[in-house]
Amino acid sequence: MFRNYLLIAWRNLTRHKYYTLINIAGLAIGLATCWLLLLYVLGETSYENFFTNKDRVYRAVNNASWAGGSLNVATTSAPFAAPLKKDYPEIEEVTRILPDGGSLLEYGGKKMQVEDIIFADSTLLKVLPFPLAAGDAKHCLEQPNALLLTRSLAAKIFGNPLDAMGKMIRTEDSSLVFQVTGILEDVPSNSHFAFSAVRVLPANYNADGWQNFDVYTYLLLRQGANVKALEKKLPQFGERYVKPHMGEVTYNMTLQPLPSIHLHSHLGYEMGSNGNVLYVYVFLFTGLLILMIACINYMNLSTARATSRVKEIGVRKTMGSGREEIARMFMAESLLLTVIAGVVALGLVVLALPYFNNFAHRQLSLWQFGVARTIGAILLLVLLTGLLAGIYPAVFMSGFRVISALKGRLSGSSHAGFRKGLVTFQFMIAIVLTASTLVAYDQLQYVMHTNLGFNREQLLSFHISDVSARRNIPAMKQQLLGNPLIRDVAAVNNPIGRNDLGTSGYFFEQSGSISESSILAQSLMADAGFLKTMGIALQQGRNFSDTGEADRYHAVLVNETLVKEFQLKDPLGKRVQFKIDNKGTRAERVVVGVVKDFHTYSLQHKIAPLVMQMAPFPEMEDNMYVRVSPQNIPAALAYMEKVYRRFDASHPFSYQFLDDNFAKQYAGEQQQEKIFLMFTVLALFIACLGLFGLAAFMAAQRTREIGVRKTLGASSGSIVKMLSQDFLRLVLFAAVLAFPLSWWIMDRWLQHFAYRTGISVWVFVFTGAGVAAVALLTVSYHAFRAAAANPVKSLRAD
Repeated sequence: MFRNYLLIAWRNLTRHKYYTLINIAGLAIGLATCWLLLLYVLGETSYENFFTNKDRVYRAVNNASWAGGSLNVATTSAPFAAPLKKDYPEIEEVTRILPDGGSLLEYGGKKMQVEDIIFADSTLLKVLPFPLAAGDAKHCLEQPNALLLTRSLAAKIFGNPLDAMGKMIRTEDSSLVFQVTGILEDVPSNSHFAFSAVRVLPANYNADGWQNFDVYTYLLLRQGANVKALEKKLPQFGERYVKPHMGEVTYNMTLQPLPSIHLHSHLGYEMGSNGNVLYVYVFLFTGLLILMIACINYMNLSTARATSRVKEIGVRKTMGSGREEIARMFMAESLLLTVIAGVVALGLVVLALPYFNNFAHRQLSLWQFGVARTIGAILLLVLLTGLLAGIYPAVFMSGFRVISALKGRLSGSSHAGFRKGLVTFQFMIAIVLTASTLVAYDQLQYVMHTNLGFNREQLLSFHISDVSARRNIPAMKQQLLGNPLIRDVAAVNNPIGRNDLGTSGYFFEQSGSISESSILAQSLMADAGFLKTMGIALQQGRNFSDTGEADRYHAVLVNETLVKEFQLKDPLGKRVQFKIDNKGTRAERVVVGVVKDFHTYSLQHKIAPLVMQMAPFPEMEDNMYVRVSPQNIPAALAYMEKVYRRFDASHPFSYQFLDDNFAKQYAGEQQQEKIFLMFTVLALFIACLGLFGLAAFMAAQRTREIGVRKTLGASSGSIVKMLSQDFLRLVLFAAVLAFPLSWWIMDRWLQHFAYRTGISVWVFVFTGAGVAAVALLTVSYHAFRAAAANPVKSLRAD
């Protein structure tokens, strides 16, 4: 019987090739789109799955608040690790990770600049068991000069990665010669960790730096340990260890499960650019909605074509077929069509996946979750799609009454209202996606081009790797300024715009005495040329002076936010102290100026309190800011490299425009917006594809009516208007329903930005007009064809 159903289904599909092709195209694109988005979502939710002990590993993060300020960071202070392991028996082991700014590795005369080296405790591989290609995981980080290389980095230096074992490598920033004690497999792309080499973190690193939050601390809990019970004990840690150093703060340490970090953690100083679980839900829902649009196309075309199959159904019922048999026949037709569409979708996914990976910066594979699982998931997706698409047409078609069907009439309601509702729902989805994409684009344009409090045009920075070259920065600046293409030069300790300045604790003078509680603020070391080079304005006071050494050891600048948040009255001349060593020794300086607020971080973050000081030692100024003339930027860059080579011939010259630093912080949002745009276009295309087929059928159904109207004098324009206006009303009604939903969704999304643009009414006007125009063009093709047809032939139509 089932074979007979399939045979009948095949004959019906081949008999009406035009509508069959529309249905296959819509379902295939819908399935392929949903498939790609499912791969993306599964990839996003698979982070850290390669760790065998992932369910026992947690990251300790800090939350603190005080009068006028707060701290929510992914980092901890270096001294936290030892008391955590000592005081809490639930914790089996602790390890700390400190990202390095990059080092020059040298072996056998070959030099390579590596920017993604990390420092880690000897317990790293016990807490985080990264797979080793060679070496002993238990002992490879025990010696102070141990060095682990990833397979790809070892291959670049030695050719055969395993040849690196035991070799001695020098680095520029240490008197030690490092020995390669292990080869790590490359860190998978589905991890929030990203590094090429590991050096051993000194055991006494920043041992008294309780207010310097610069390391990432990971805990391995014992088997069976209750993490909730452990978290209830952690407030004791704050009372015992943190408050004595930070003063009166409300402090809370929380534990993040390792697999949740990528999608659920959005704190300050994240190790990399994390994803967002909101986008995962949005993309998953979008994929299902696009597939639903394709299924609605099939429902609409199938039920619209019911009039052409009414007599067939009447004859079958007369011959004894019951409602269930008729329904099964139509379900078989739906499943056959969906299987064909599934095969086409497989081909589309295979063709599109490399481009999608390049577009989304992912490394997704069709079979990445195993052949058996993938095939099973594909079959399930196709089966569910076939059932979803076919169930309503099957119920609708099998419900015709015998006598009415034999007369060629639909009995009861023609379900036209329901069909119109489905078309409205399709376009409501398309309009929501389109409006949301435009709002996202508007926000990203805002953050990319808004005033950051300084002039970022033709402003670039480069890192000075060689320590001896840093001691000659005044001479380097003088030579750079000798070229008219270079306008201004400044030296700093850290480029802004990368969200990694770091914070320190400061004790400010209040009411004539130094406060007992410290203030956490961002720290930046800069020379006297920084404000001029950046185009940053002073609100009050003066800039640093490079005449003599007085300001280098006795002056600081603060920003407006610090003055406002901590209510510093008359800040000029106020003393400020900060710790300079592990013994708690403090240095004291005086506020000489207040600068206008400027953004050191991307616009996802509010401007934070900032303290600027001059570097006490030249070696601490390792980055140069240069503003170049727009007249001949290539020539200016070539001159800069020439000057750089005079002071450092061994390191590569690498520069970044400041715009790029900030743009990288929005890379995640930009990527999501591009993906969303791509699938919005596909959703609109599938909806219009269904509308195209439905308009063709409706025009064919009204052929004789059109002939009569033309015979009676109706113009082609009136015919086009008659055939188009019903569809246009549905699109406009869909817009009315979609706009409030779009506004609500995007208003929630914009809350993730500390600085955001508003949602313009013109977004909705443009979206409604654009979608209506696309729908009108889609329908008009068949409307014009029908209007231009010879009325004599139209009157002869069956």
